[in-house]
Amino acid sequence: MTEPAYLAAVRESYDTVAADYVKLAPALPDALSLAMMAAFAELVRDRGPVADLGCGPGRLTAHLATLGLPVFGIDASPTMIELARDAFPSLRFDVGTMTALDIGNGELGGSMAFFSTYHTPPDWLPVIFAEFHRTLAPGGHLLLGTYTGDDEHVRPTRGYGGHPVSYESYMLPADRIVALLAETGRDVTIQLLREPDAETKRPNACFLARKKQ
Repeated sequence: MTEPAYLAAVRESYDTVAADYVKLAPALPDALSLAMMAAFAELVRDRGPVADLGCGPGRLTAHLATLGLPVFGIDASPTMIELARDAFPSLRFDVGTMTALDIGNGELGGSMAFFSTYHTPPDWLPVIFAEFHRTLAPGGHLLLGTYTGDDEHVRPTRGYGGHPVSYESYMLPADRIVALLAETGRDVTIQLLREPDAETKRPNACFLARKKQ
């Protein structure tokens, strides 16, 4: 598959902001998000490898490892992957994209994409969600966290540390995300819908979805 054009902007932008992202972004998310991760870990433990898709500098990959999961991270930004490998040398981190995962069919017991899909144009989300479905074993679980909105399209010009960025952001309604997950073979079992707060400043949601047998 030819790489979609938007990925070049995402890769270049996160390579640019990577060092300041590590300095400025919270090391771990809030308590409710951590609770969703703990529930996810209980569901996928002993089911096979787990992938942290869009892992950034690897902090959440490492957190899942502390919960007893055989986890590895994938990110489109080579600089983010370098930082992750330096910070967590005992874990595996690979450069890759969610549109074409270098993972076999049904290989994963679980996958997590935590605030790593909202730069994806809506027309490409079915492709990504199909890849998530393809790589999960039957009965495996996906934990998806993302910003939500009324089909908002945002074009920021500055990212962490004030560096220029060229990625774009897309905030879809939660029910549309649920429908897209269902269309690609998953049942959403838990939804955590949240209003803007001091940390995120945007509505956001976590979805726990199970691949149908």
